[in-house]
Amino acid sequence: MESIGVLLVAQVIPYLEQELEKRYKLFRVWEYPQLPIEHANSIRAVVGNASAGANAALIEALPKLEIVSSFSVGVDMIDLDTCKEKGIRVTNTPDVLTEEVADLSIGLMLALLRRICQCDRYVRAGNWKKGDFKLTTKFSGKTVGIIGLGRIGEAVAKRAEGFNCPICYYSRTEKRDSKYKYYPNVVELASNCDILVVACPLTKETHHIINREVINALGPKGYLINIGRGKHVDEAELVSALQDGRLGGAGLDVFENEPVVPEELFGLENVVLLPHVGSGTIETRHAMADLVLGNLEAHFLGKPLLTPLV
Repeated sequence: MESIGVLLVAQVIPYLEQELEKRYKLFRVWEYPQLPIEHANSIRAVVGNASAGANAALIEALPKLEIVSSFSVGVDMIDLDTCKEKGIRVTNTPDVLTEEVADLSIGLMLALLRRICQCDRYVRAGNWKKGDFKLTTKFSGKTVGIIGLGRIGEAVAKRAEGFNCPICYYSRTEKRDSKYKYYPNVVELASNCDILVVACPLTKETHHIINREVINALGPKGYLINIGRGKHVDEAELVSALQDGRLGGAGLDVFENEPVVPEELFGLENVVLLPHVGSGTIETRHAMADLVLGNLEAHFLGKPLLTPLV
C-alpha cells in the first residue's frame, strides 16, 4: 500500500507514525505549509486526533480523500456532515480507552477531595515537621452525578459504586435499563449530587453545558470533574466560581483552549489540573494506534471497518 498517500494532521505516538510510514506514503501537515497539488491528489486518508482532524476546507483540498481515521474517541474536529455528503468514511478509537479514562476520573475525585497533590507538596517542602496537614473531605458515600451515561460514563459509575457512592445521571434520553436515577436536565442533576462528572461527547448542544446556572446548582460544597472536552465548560464562569467560593473544587483533564490553561487556576488550592492524559498510558495509546491502523487496512482492502462512525 506504499503508493497510498496518508496525511498526518496531528502529533501521535512514535509507534503509530512509524507504522504509517512503513505502510503508506506519509505526509506530515507541519512539513507542508501548503500541500502541492500533486501530493493533494495522491492523499486518500487523513489521520488526526482529538485536537486536529479534518474540517471542510481540508476535505475540499483533498479530492481523492476516502477516509478520516481519528486517534481518539472524540471527533468534534472532523466535519462529519461534509464527510457524509462526500461519502468519506470516518473512524475513531472507542472502547480501548474507556477503562483508562474512567480510572483517571476516580483518581481526580480522590486527588481533589483528599487534596493528594497538596499533601505531596506539603511533605516535599518539609512542612510536616511543623504540624499535620489540614483535614480534607471524604470521597466514599458522596453522590456522583454523570453527564453522559455512555461507555465511559458507565465505567465511571461502576467504579464509584465501589466507594458506596449513589449514582445519578443526565443524558439526552433516559436509559430504561439503567438502575441509576435519571434527571431530565443538568441543573437538576447538579442540584442533587456532590460530584458532577462530564463524560459526554462534544456537540453543539453540549458546548458550555456547564454554565453559571449549573455551577451555582452544584454549589460551594460541590465538585466538578471534566474528563470530556474543555469546551463542555464555560471556563470563565468556572474560574469565577472557584475564586468566589461558589464551587467547592474542580478536577480537570481538559481545557477550552488547550494547551493554554487559565493562569488564575494555578494559584488555587481547590483544583487539580492534568494535561489531557485520560487515555495516556502506554498500553492504551498502543491499542488506539492499532485501531487506527486496522481501520485504514480494512478500508483499503475493501473489508468492513473496525469502528466506523460514518
